[in-house]
Amino acid sequence: MLKAKSIVVASLISALFATGAAAAELKVGYVNTQRIFRDAPAAQKAAKKLESEFSKRDQDLQRMAKQLQGLQENLEKNSVTMAETERRAKEKEFGELSREFQRRQREFREDLNLRQNEENAAVIEKANRAIKQIAESEKYDLILQDVVWVSPRLDVTDRVIKALSEGK
Repeated sequence: MLKAKSIVVASLISALFATGAAAAELKVGYVNTQRIFRDAPAAQKAAKKLESEFSKRDQDLQRMAKQLQGLQENLEKNSVTMAETERRAKEKEFGELSREFQRRQREFREDLNLRQNEENAAVIEKANRAIKQIAESEKYDLILQDVVWVSPRLDVTDRVIKALSEGK
C-alpha cells in the first residue's frame, strides 16, 4: 500500500515538473504530522484531557497491581506454614484478583486507545483545515505529509502549528 502511494505521489510530481513552464512556478510544501502531534497546542490539550480522563482508572490499576504483588509475596513466603485449606483459599483469591486485574487492564488499554484515536482525528482535522488555508493563502500547488525525506526549506509545519495556536 505504501509503495503504491509513493508511486502515485512520484507520478504526480513528475507530471507537474513535465509541464515545462509550470515547473518554474511550482510551489511545494511539507508538513511533519509527528511534530503536529507533539508541538501543536491542540494536541497538547488533547493529551492533558486524556490524562485527566484516565488518571483515576490508572491509579486504581496501580493499586490493584500492588495488592496482587502483596498477595503473591504472602503466598510465596507463608504457603509452607499455611493450612492446606487456607493456602487454597489464598491461591483462589490470587487467581480471581489476577483475572480481574487483567480484564480491567485490557479494558483500560482499549478505552484509552479508542479515545486517543478520537482525539488524534480531531487534531488532524484541525491541522488539515490549517494546511488548506495556508496552501490557498500562500498559493501552494502541493503540500505533502509524512514522506521519507524532504528539504527543510519546504517544511511548513511551523506555520501550521502557529495557525493551530491562533485557533484558525
